[in-house]
Amino acid sequence: MADTRVSTGLTVEQWDEKYFVEYLTENRFAGEMGTNENSIVQVKENLMKKPGDRVNFALVNRLTNDAITGSNTLEGNEEDMASRSFEVAVTKRRNGVRVAEIDEQFSAISLREAAKSTLKDWSLKDTENLVIQSLSSFNGTRYASASEATKDAWLVDNADRVLFGALRSNNSANDHSASLLNVDTTADKLTAAAISKMKTIAETVANPLIRPIRSVKNGRRYYVLYAHPYAFNDLKADTTITQAQREVSLQMENERLFEGGDLLWDGVIVKQIEQAVTEWDFGLVGNASARVVGAYLCGAQAVGAAYAKRWTSKTEDFDYGDKHGVAIEAIYGIAKMQFGSGSADRDDLKDQGVVSGYFATAGLA
Repeated sequence: MADTRVSTGLTVEQWDEKYFVEYLTENRFAGEMGTNENSIVQVKENLMKKPGDRVNFALVNRLTNDAITGSNTLEGNEEDMASRSFEVAVTKRRNGVRVAEIDEQFSAISLREAAKSTLKDWSLKDTENLVIQSLSSFNGTRYASASEATKDAWLVDNADRVLFGALRSNNSANDHSASLLNVDTTADKLTAAAISKMKTIAETVANPLIRPIRSVKNGRRYYVLYAHPYAFNDLKADTTITQAQREVSLQMENERLFEGGDLLWDGVIVKQIEQAVTEWDFGLVGNASARVVGAYLCGAQAVGAAYAKRWTSKTEDFDYGDKHGVAIEAIYGIAKMQFGSGSADRDDLKDQGVVSGYFATAGLA
């Protein structure tokens, strides 16, 4: 008599592995996540095999010295790489569901499958929300929780990578709230010109400069701009953008970073982030009570994602076995990468790979 054996594809370990792979490929920022320094969201799993509560990311700035030529001496003229470090703390994050036995008969696997779509949707949103919150944060503090003093201190250190509306001169002496008051719905909406200015800031004004990411498909260099839905809607009304999109779909159809609905302008891929409709809506804080929303141009190593434990599932019975629960949990953390610009390693923190933009909008009026 032959024994019946469970297919390896139905084991809990295989289920969890498949779940994590789908999680990495289906979340809103999946196209920009990777393990190397060329990724907008750099992923590290350093704590998977050792204890610890934080993962250290290293930044080595690009070299800028001229070449030593001919018979001139290199020894003693080497360039300082000016390396810095940034830590991302991890914590356990989890959720679960419970189902009564009368609703369905469960094995451990079928219970996981029954709850899979619900739990995966939650874990995707959890990661997406952490990325969204980090991009608009001030030295680790969410926008809505930050004091004016915190915002001003951040702006002092990051003035070389912030744009209020159409003009850099809208920055009023590094006073964050006063600068927002200079943003109006006449001249300071998100436009093609504003995107080009943010790119120029990243490439020429920011110190250190913000590196674009290099496409593995075509070798080209791109920045990615994540925009509040209202700002994205304003951008689509820009006739310059409308004209430029005619051949974009064909040009970018095989580009991993580019998805349906995205826009392309001046080497910048623009993505609407629907989940940021609340987090990046900063209220009626502009000129004449104009609504101001966020848009963030990102280059390499803009965000760090540290994993000590991948998403895994657990089951438990309740009420004398009548109720069956399944939970999903991970130990991880996500933060906007910042590196010190002062004399010590972490003094005067600057956003490593982000140009922050604040734009007026009339919403959907």
